[in-house]
Amino acid sequence: MITHRMRRIVTIATSSCATLLIALLTGSSAHAALPTAASVPGGVALIVLGPISASSTRPLAWLGEQRVLVAAEGAQWVAVVGLDLATTPGTYELRVDIAGEWQRHPFSVVNKDYPAQRITMKDSSKVQLSASDLTRVEEELATIQRLKRHWREAAETDLAFVLPAQGRRSGRFGVRRFFNGEPRSAHAGFDIAVARGATVKANAQGQVLAVDDYFFNGKTVFVDHGNGLISMYCHLDSTAVQPGETVGKGQRIGAAGMTGRATGPHLHWSVILNGAMVNPELFVVESGKKS
Repeated sequence: MITHRMRRIVTIATSSCATLLIALLTGSSAHAALPTAASVPGGVALIVLGPISASSTRPLAWLGEQRVLVAAEGAQWVAVVGLDLATTPGTYELRVDIAGEWQRHPFSVVNKDYPAQRITMKDSSKVQLSASDLTRVEEELATIQRLKRHWREAAETDLAFVLPAQGRRSGRFGVRRFFNGEPRSAHAGFDIAVARGATVKANAQGQVLAVDDYFFNGKTVFVDHGNGLISMYCHLDSTAVQPGETVGKGQRIGAAGMTGRATGPHLHWSVILNGAMVNPELFVVESGKKS
């Protein structure tokens, strides 16, 4: 005969096993810090997809045709959606596959006004391009677009970034730029003013996706953090890693410089999420708090 005390023991044991199994399924990512939510052009939308259970698998999510990172936060699955600066404010829809069951999760993007910045370039050849330079830039942009859409399946993605360099924060994300009075693309990164040769480190663990020297970006390193999250470090004076190499958070990947189109030595740091350039500051954790 099963007594009330025996039923209580079985219930506690079953609950404990389920909790342990969820922890094993989700790993340390269940306690990972999510980026700061900002459902604006250039921001990150956080969309709760549902509870994690002992029998659930990680949902698969898409925005349009692009896969979206899904993280475990506490007891919930959360889609971490990158929003390009060119995103028009309005309502969008995330397509989600949860164990073969398709769902649609609508979300809104609101407007954000970014300030303007006027930059004077002494080297006008970086503003008014020659035919050969224009051909080179078009080829490089096509390569960078392919890198931005890269997807590597990973069990975990570290979303709590450290700053890749120590210095004055000089160029904010999203600024509308004018070079020698001519409008150009918005600043899709974050600048840190440092001396030439200053250490540049990986803001999170990952794999080196590419190392190259571009017309505008100069010497550049791409680090793939997994599941559509990629960091790009530009204008480097030198690089210290090779494609395919695994790097740890805080590992030196190069030295800052002013290669490419730059008015002085600094690090231009971009973060790419599901193919969209997003504000890197949303991911930075300093002294236990978001930047």
